[in-house]
Amino acid sequence: MTPLERAGTVAVWTVAGAVVLFMLAPLAVVMAVSVSASPVFTLPPPALSFRWYERLLTLRDLWPAARVSVEVALLSTAVSLVLGTLCAIAVDRGDFRGRSAIVTFAVSPLMMPGLVVGVALLQALRDVGLRDAYASLLIGHVVITLPYVTRTVLASLSLFDFSLIDAARTLGYSYPRALGKVMVPVLAPAFLTSGLFAFLASMDNYPISLFLTDARTKTLPIQILRYLEERPDPTVAAISSGLIVLTIVVLLLADRLVGLRRLAEV
Repeated sequence: MTPLERAGTVAVWTVAGAVVLFMLAPLAVVMAVSVSASPVFTLPPPALSFRWYERLLTLRDLWPAARVSVEVALLSTAVSLVLGTLCAIAVDRGDFRGRSAIVTFAVSPLMMPGLVVGVALLQALRDVGLRDAYASLLIGHVVITLPYVTRTVLASLSLFDFSLIDAARTLGYSYPRALGKVMVPVLAPAFLTSGLFAFLASMDNYPISLFLTDARTKTLPIQILRYLEERPDPTVAAISSGLIVLTIVVLLLADRLVGLRRLAEV
């Protein structure tokens, strides 16, 4: 390696490290504030204390909101996995005009501001007479999680050999069993990757949930906003730290089940 190449490698790694530190710094600040003994947001913490985590156990409105967020995230992810996979198969295997338009339409919620999508969904659901907040939340979260599944599964299907399905059928499998035995294991990393992104996107969604919740049905981000408005103390940082830990646990499970290197290749 020449001195110029060595200098270029050092520069690339230096810039990459600076970018990583810049992106992780807010997370480190949140976790540091969550163990601060001060009742206000101060850095560095004057002393360490876990009283803000203990206070989480006494917040009556927190756990119902967390339960709603988890339920909606799981249900919307499951629905998006089914609908997104069917859409990806139709686009990849179908022979009709407008396939690229369908893909663009499916991922369009990611291209638009969340507030615009939230207002549009609110108006559309009210026009069809749907007033139930839970059902509205579920539909809204399917809209924002479906693009992750559609794009990821479609990219994996482009590398899948569908002749394996025909080979399985010649061995006596029905078409549904052939799909389950051959295609599902091959596309498992795509399902897991898109499912993880969809679940985390649903759990963290604020702009769409803001328009679709009511006084009795609130998601965790909406409840966090309420705490910020009523009592801005490190309790919010403790809740956010819990979400950070949840993300880390999900990634560790993904690494255990599939491997992060294989996930990155999807």
